[in-house]
Amino acid sequence: MTAVLGVDPGTRKVGYALVDADGTTILRGIEGMPGLLPRIGALAASCTIEAIALGGGTNVDPVRRLLEQTGLPVHLVDEHETTLEARGLYFRDHPPAGWRRLLPLGLQLPPRPIDDYAAELIARRWLALGNR
Repeated sequence: MTAVLGVDPGTRKVGYALVDADGTTILRGIEGMPGLLPRIGALAASCTIEAIALGGGTNVDPVRRLLEQTGLPVHLVDEHETTLEARGLYFRDHPPAGWRRLLPLGLQLPPRPIDDYAAELIARRWLALGNR
């Protein structure tokens, strides 16, 4: 299986998502900076990663240097509004329950970081640009 690894860079943690050429998400996760390279190594051992789509936001330069050590091609992708869109994806997968379902989603925050959902969107953006 060939896939693209979307990466949402951060200062202490990094969201990642493995997305196949059809845009189907294989897996998502969030990793601390020290564990990022070992995690990508494990992913690369289980499938063929054709490229890394890296969001061009916070802490991009140190994360890019780290990712370049993998030997995989790293491509910068505009991550404008991915956090807002990631909230929508998160709530699609995890709809609020109980009394929270009565509140508009725009007034709610996910109960956990959603960097992995932002990474999924970054990978899909790279694929949408015709990169396969």
